[in-house]
Amino acid sequence: MFFMASTNLNVRVDENVKKSAETVLDELGLNMSTAVNMFLRAVIREEGIPFKMSLKKPEEEEI
Repeated sequence: MFFMASTNLNVRVDENVKKSAETVLDELGLNMSTAVNMFLRAVIREEGIPFKMSLKKPEEEEI
């Protein structure tokens, strides 16, 4: 039988960002822990941040 060791990760985020993200994740049927694990696995798979990063500021309509 295979057991995966786990560890805790403490992250500070803005309260409104957390609440908004939880709302979206809940609609997707995910909890925060699962979403963070998905993100970290994507970082490993892509060998970097799994989305485009740019210094260009988004237009107001894009926000």
